[in-house]
Amino acid sequence: MFENSEWIKSKKDYGDVCPVFKFDFEIEKPVESAVLNVTAMGVYYANLNNSRIGDFYMAPGWTAYDKRHQYQSYDIKNMIHKSNSLEITVGKGWYRGRICEDRINNGWGGVSAIIVQIDIVFSDGTKKEIISDENWKTARSPIKFSEIYDGEIYDATSTEYDWEAVGLFSFRKDLLIPQEGETVSEHEVFLPEKMIITPKGEKVIDFGQNITGYVEFETEAKQGDIIEYSHAEVLDADGNFYTENLRTAKAKIKYICRDGRQKYKPSFTFMGFRYIRIDLAPKSVDINDFKAIVVHSDIKRTGFFECSNSKVCKLFSNIIWSQKGNFFDIPTDCPQRDERLGWTGDAQFFVKTAAYNYDVKKFFAKWLHDLKAEQRFDGSVPSTVPNVLGNSSCGRPGWSDAAVICPWQIYLHYGDKKILYEQLDSMVKWVEYMRRESDGYLWLNSKHFGDWLGLDNEDGSYKGASDYILISCAFFAYSTGLLVKALKALGKPYAEYEELYNNIVKAINQRFTEFNTQTECVLMLCFDIAEDKKKIADKLAKLVKENGNKLTTGFVGTPYILSALSENGYIELAYSLLLQEEFPSWLFSVNMGATTIWEHWDGKNENGQFWSAKMNSFNHYAYGAIGAWLYDTVAGIKIDEDNPGFEKVILAPMPDKRLEWAEASVITKYGTIRSKWYYDKNDKIHYEFDIPVSARLIIDGNEKYLDAGKHFF
Repeated sequence: MFENSEWIKSKKDYGDVCPVFKFDFEIEKPVESAVLNVTAMGVYYANLNNSRIGDFYMAPGWTAYDKRHQYQSYDIKNMIHKSNSLEITVGKGWYRGRICEDRINNGWGGVSAIIVQIDIVFSDGTKKEIISDENWKTARSPIKFSEIYDGEIYDATSTEYDWEAVGLFSFRKDLLIPQEGETVSEHEVFLPEKMIITPKGEKVIDFGQNITGYVEFETEAKQGDIIEYSHAEVLDADGNFYTENLRTAKAKIKYICRDGRQKYKPSFTFMGFRYIRIDLAPKSVDINDFKAIVVHSDIKRTGFFECSNSKVCKLFSNIIWSQKGNFFDIPTDCPQRDERLGWTGDAQFFVKTAAYNYDVKKFFAKWLHDLKAEQRFDGSVPSTVPNVLGNSSCGRPGWSDAAVICPWQIYLHYGDKKILYEQLDSMVKWVEYMRRESDGYLWLNSKHFGDWLGLDNEDGSYKGASDYILISCAFFAYSTGLLVKALKALGKPYAEYEELYNNIVKAINQRFTEFNTQTECVLMLCFDIAEDKKKIADKLAKLVKENGNKLTTGFVGTPYILSALSENGYIELAYSLLLQEEFPSWLFSVNMGATTIWEHWDGKNENGQFWSAKMNSFNHYAYGAIGAWLYDTVAGIKIDEDNPGFEKVILAPMPDKRLEWAEASVITKYGTIRSKWYYDKNDKIHYEFDIPVSARLIIDGNEKYLDAGKHFF
């Protein structure tokens, strides 16, 4: 592909203005097929004969561009006329824009360029190839400024293009790969719920839901009128527009109107927001001119959960919305501030829940290929993929383990060994890195995020009080154990790593005999390291109860704490944590009006005061990892590791009478698995299962095998 094509760019430096490239061509014969192959240094959209090609927003997506650069192929047969004009507009995007608090500007290159190949087959069997070369033209587009963090400036009065010759740009083509991931496209639309006049006199539109995407408006205006608006997730304690948590991200749109009726939405930026503030507008602009459009990767919903508790249902809804808001070509941490990065820790903590909620097989395969490409020669893995933080961020326990945990979880959920084959070298390299860095069988690592945002340390600390060395060693054991399972699944030798795993576990139990935090107990239990599980489970329960049936865990412990309790005899206490409404708890943010998962347990406290603006996202899915527990413990739809991909299923619901009923369903390649239970007026529990495959049913420790079909107990 692209053997005869050239990278082309504008000869002049357009600065912040987005260039548009143009090529006109004639078609004299009937067309059998026509495919546009294209990519850009930056992000692009293409129009053929004034009609947009495809629905991929922010194409070509975000990859480790210096190692893997996607191109897209579009069927344009039905768009071709006799005389044709192809225009491709390019924004900075991730490739050229500032990324991560200004630490990277022009991160992968300072040029907006494209490469194109159109393959046309005529009805008579002849072929035609159209390529990008010196015959194309370029001009400044009406998009005068566009940055992912800062927003866009669009001048609708710029209707005349000053076309000029393009320049050729000598750059590698061997990095170009066909589209691997899901496309990013538009989804739900939210109309304004209300206009708010804040105490400061600001005009604020509330769309009712924190989303990722952008605002579209259509209005009547006069030439030179300006419409300008800013984005925010929350209002402050006084009800004023709050943007401090965006840090340096401006998140602002400026539109310069032409005469008459007109419509606009951004092309090369996206926001995380619930509210917009109208900073400038002509009197003719009305609240009904605006609508919010949700944008995320085109993943298919597969998981559903409901129960009798409306607040738990809202929590589940918030988990779904945070996944949608942060599955934007890569699994990002947040969609609003000057960050929006593919943090490896966030991704691996949430991957199990993500796979229940949506079909994320293709989504994660693409991102894991980037992880493998970004992995250092020594086997260490960056904390963000693509890696914008540099080598200093590599090799962090719980984060770099995404190299092993994510492929294994995707394999379990979809039963396709391809992901293990493709990532096995990466998995081995990460385990070998930890082995080389270890002291015998203990990884005494000092490069650490700890139990990120745990609450059991001194006020203001970003890291919980859990022992860094224990966290390092626990993940060393966990990833090594998963590698053993992966090697077994692939029929490859595993004895060496099984011995390594056993020695790590033995060393951990010799070194650590007392556990002082909830997270320390959780890791020992859920990573199957503890020799005396009852002792540690009792300690965990004691710590939770002494804290008023509240958790203190951060990013590391929270995904597993309910499982640690429910799998070790404390199901009632696990439900108490689920149903806890006081801070810190999942339902605290629900009571505070959250429509997505918060980064901090107290991102906004009961007095309306905010956690530090330096790090306070209100759309951060990490704590939404509880979703997997709602599926596999409350509803009891568990993956059978011996029969991955739901070829067979384990049904092991664990009811609690504080919920009157609960129901979940998961769409698999074999059909939909549905589990429901409810209490009748005599407190008798009724179970309903609808399964397309055979199952092992476990209720109160009793086992029964079920054939495919509907079952009632």
